[in-house]
Amino acid sequence: MERRVVITACAAITPIGRTRAEILHNLVNGVSGVKPLKEDGLLTQYIHSKVFGTVDYPIVYDFKRQHRKTMGPVAYYACQVAKEAIESSGLNQAFVTSGRLGVAFGSTHGSPTVQRDIYRTFFGASRSEFSAIGAVDYLKSMVHTTAVNITKMFGITGRVISSSTACTTSSQSIGYGYEAIKYGMQDAMLCGGADEYDTTTVAVFDNLLACSTAFNDTPHLTPRPFDVKRDGLVVGEGAGIVMLEEYEFARKRGAPILAEVIGFACNNNGGDLILPNLSGIRETIRIALKDAKINPDEVDFISAHATGTKMGDVIEAQAIYDVYGRLPAVVGLKGYMGHTMGSCGAIETIIAVYCMEEGFIAPTLNLEEVDARCAMINHILTLREQPIRIATIQNFAFGGVNTSLIIKKVSA
Repeated sequence: MERRVVITACAAITPIGRTRAEILHNLVNGVSGVKPLKEDGLLTQYIHSKVFGTVDYPIVYDFKRQHRKTMGPVAYYACQVAKEAIESSGLNQAFVTSGRLGVAFGSTHGSPTVQRDIYRTFFGASRSEFSAIGAVDYLKSMVHTTAVNITKMFGITGRVISSSTACTTSSQSIGYGYEAIKYGMQDAMLCGGADEYDTTTVAVFDNLLACSTAFNDTPHLTPRPFDVKRDGLVVGEGAGIVMLEEYEFARKRGAPILAEVIGFACNNNGGDLILPNLSGIRETIRIALKDAKINPDEVDFISAHATGTKMGDVIEAQAIYDVYGRLPAVVGLKGYMGHTMGSCGAIETIIAVYCMEEGFIAPTLNLEEVDARCAMINHILTLREQPIRIATIQNFAFGGVNTSLIIKKVSA
């Protein structure tokens, strides 16, 4: 028997704020979190793109030393949002450690900051200097460092899933958590993703000519999803997490129910590892709708992946039109904060929940003139008061990985 799955708590660290109030304020007022790229003395002199979606406010961590010693920057982000979500959910320690709660959380690389220090020592030091590599450096840098540091800090003994599929990392995490609860394998799942400030990722996309470079002197004007002047993505940092619970369990304990997850799909294009694929994206959308048991015309709002790349936005717009037509409102939230990589799906899900609760749709920031090749869908250009009953969050990643997540407002 399939079980209902609901979101009972969420937390985020984003370039446009941490709290619900901060994020909503910046959405309503069109405030960008994109800033100049920090000089790191290493890669930045070779990178053409000089912008980054930056978390530039202080975060006070009150973690015990026994937890801090295995954490790089990305794990700090992950454990902070996990702490906030657990506290907000009201779940007690007995349940958290019971095995009935699992974790689905990932990042793009682990901690590249720590990895760089390790490799610098490996390739720049004599054998006698290898001892400079700390005993726990691997634990800080490994690709599943976020998920396991969360389990360590909170004593979580349920199943662990640590997706690392770049841009679909956290949307996969939410989807896999949803399936684990839906099919009775867990009663609750902490799901999300994080990525730290990292010029290595910028360098990768910059080398592929996929990064924005035309707005280096005016960072707040890029990225420009679906806009005729878009010139590439902006790499960002952040973290996002949602607490998923089985509906009856959440209802009986009086938990706040923010939204219900009703559908998820993940597939692969089965071909090129970089270029977007219309048929693959279109099929993912259709599978998610089938899983949710709804028709396309029931969807009110689409949070598009919309990174601001030349062809990616065109292909996604075409896929949306082919399945949904012009009806749903479409927004590219990356215009506000850049592409927060492994955390983007979770952050965009959280923002969709906030907009659902408030009854408004924020416009796509920096979308001033819609590219004619993207004009067939219902772009939101100004703040719009509109009830949202069903929303879908779309994300696509290098490697041909596509995800579509569908959430629904739960009536009181």
